[in-house]
Amino acid sequence: MTALPARRSVRQLRLRGVGEADLDALAHLDREAFPDEPYPYFVLRQLYDVYPRHLLVLDDGTALKGYVLVGTPPDATRSWILGLGITRDERGRGHGRRLMLEVLRRLRADRVREVCLTVDPANLPAIDLYASLGFTAEPDVRADYFGPGADRLIMRLTL
Repeated sequence: MTALPARRSVRQLRLRGVGEADLDALAHLDREAFPDEPYPYFVLRQLYDVYPRHLLVLDDGTALKGYVLVGTPPDATRSWILGLGITRDERGRGHGRRLMLEVLRRLRADRVREVCLTVDPANLPAIDLYASLGFTAEPDVRADYFGPGADRLIMRLTL
């Protein structure tokens, strides 16, 4: 009798808003998703305080596996995607798309007219995701957008 290959336990990922008790786990997730440039805890704390409605996570019941964070000013003319991160073990499974579709739905309901984001020009999977959602890239990469050597592509979506 041959042994069957070990199967990874698949947990359902629940999309939900963030609570204050989630901030440590969110900081951990952000460090995993962006090891070279994670948000400092205090910044995540303040972003949670300012933008709680548009800070969504994917939770498997034991850990956070993904998040999206959007900043929207009071006039709601333009929102910015401030972060979209998925743990390494969950990438490539459509979770980023799921988070983006939900947050875009909420932004439309809030009558936001435009959504912008920045992305590393070398991050082709992210660029492809955003383009598939209707975002278009500015023609030129913004050199040193986040400081020396931190170039970014700016993408926009009219809602």
